[in-house]
Amino acid sequence: MRYFVMLCDGMADYPIASLGEKTPMDVAKKTTMNALASEALVGKVKTVPDGMKPGSDVANLAAMGFDPTTCYTGRSPLEALSIGIDMADTDIAFRCNLVTLTDEADYAQKTMADYSAQEISSQEASQLIDAINEAFSDEQIHFYAGVSYRHCMIWKGGPNGLDLTPPHDISDRVIGPYLPKQPKILALMEKSYEVLKDHPVNQARKARGLRPANSIWLWGEGTRPSIPKFAEAFGLTGTVISAVDLIKGIGIGTGFEVVDVPGATGNIDTNFAGKGQAAIDAFRRGRDYVYVHVEAPDECGHQGDLENKIRAIERIDQDILGPVVAALKQDGEPFSVLVMPDHPTPIATKTHAMDPVPFLIWRSDEKRQGVDHFTEETAGQTGVFYESGKALGQEFLKDALAKQ
Repeated sequence: MRYFVMLCDGMADYPIASLGEKTPMDVAKKTTMNALASEALVGKVKTVPDGMKPGSDVANLAAMGFDPTTCYTGRSPLEALSIGIDMADTDIAFRCNLVTLTDEADYAQKTMADYSAQEISSQEASQLIDAINEAFSDEQIHFYAGVSYRHCMIWKGGPNGLDLTPPHDISDRVIGPYLPKQPKILALMEKSYEVLKDHPVNQARKARGLRPANSIWLWGEGTRPSIPKFAEAFGLTGTVISAVDLIKGIGIGTGFEVVDVPGATGNIDTNFAGKGQAAIDAFRRGRDYVYVHVEAPDECGHQGDLENKIRAIERIDQDILGPVVAALKQDGEPFSVLVMPDHPTPIATKTHAMDPVPFLIWRSDEKRQGVDHFTEETAGQTGVFYESGKALGQEFLKDALAKQ
């Protein structure tokens, strides 16, 4: 049995007035998802345990069939794995966003204009992180460049368990009420504005009409991760395909092969077709389990971009899910498909939500009476509900678990 997971980050949403109280999933043209749903087990799953924040870190671990309450140690440590940072037991990793703040003189009075600095390029960002390192790096603290706006700070022997706010949770808000209480973290963020605001990279961006990446924002701290190996848990070889360090880091932590796809960006301009082909290639190399993660619906949700959120869902269906399912059918081996978001990222709120998400599990050897249209509403109407990602993972991987 082969297993294919199509993880559509942030795809779920709330009804939107301009869509006639429908959701992006309702109106998106998704021929393959709907065809699978008509013969699939369809329902909802709670991917975020009580007491945990609805981040892609926790929710993707759950979607893979793990229990985040036992293996999650923080978001940034997972990204550190992907970047290649060898963390010591006493190291604390922090996610370091490059953000755009407004230009009020008082740092606390500034507004979070853009949590991603308008999707700054990795090349530009690397130069800014170099400047941050030159200003702040010492025996305890060092910064590491990642992809686009997503970077990492390691603090040797640093504090953990801080109540730090993700910048995408406070888009268009004055940042004062959300600033960290920890003095060193706050000082680094405040001083970074002076380092970055007139940096040549930002001067060039402003000259081109782009937003400057004029501050760092630190959050998502944690210790070195301890994720179970997927092969030991389920007896399967796995591949993960994603544009973002977080999911790549989860893949590395679980012992997956991690595939980099040229042109994969984590946004609407990502190489959808390339991800689909990479999944087909992985199966034809003999991998048992392939996990394709697409960030675009989530990014569009954070940006309040309804048109492109719908388009992202359609591109996932057309350029990834459709070709992969067709190839697996052509190959002739039994296979199962799981399609789901990790969490909702509603257009109305521009941030993650705790709500259970819709899923479908289609099996080539087990047809069911499903639903004609795969949406949040139809998934809820089936009455099928899983209390955790681990429980859903056990259902999806039941054939593999039976052989354990």
